[in-house]
Amino acid sequence: MVCLETTFLIDVLRGDARVKETLDSIQHSTRLVAAPTVMELWSGALQSRLPEKEKAKIEQLLEALTVLPLNEKAAKEAGEIEADLIQKGQMIDVEDIMIGAICIAHGEKLITRDNHYARIDTLKMEKY
Repeated sequence: MVCLETTFLIDVLRGDARVKETLDSIQHSTRLVAAPTVMELWSGALQSRLPEKEKAKIEQLLEALTVLPLNEKAAKEAGEIEADLIQKGQMIDVEDIMIGAICIAHGEKLITRDNHYARIDTLKMEKY
């Protein structure tokens, strides 16, 4: 199983060639998405020039994914990550902390192109 981060899904929706190899490598995996990624995608759709069209594309994409929740275990993990990053002076967006924490709490690897996730020491991630 793999958890697909917001940038990856945006690149999928845009038909970006960078995702092809990764999509091929995970074709037989269960594809997951963290709940904050759904929020980020939905917010982006609502801010676009064609919100109804973008929302429909996201709905279709989400039908093929399983959404992982921010449950109590993940929320506590997010709090630990945030405190650690603040102490190190390496803060990242709270949504990204939650995405990383959800992956850790559920024992999943995150697929992303964002370098800042490497600041989360216990996060298993794969860059594309």
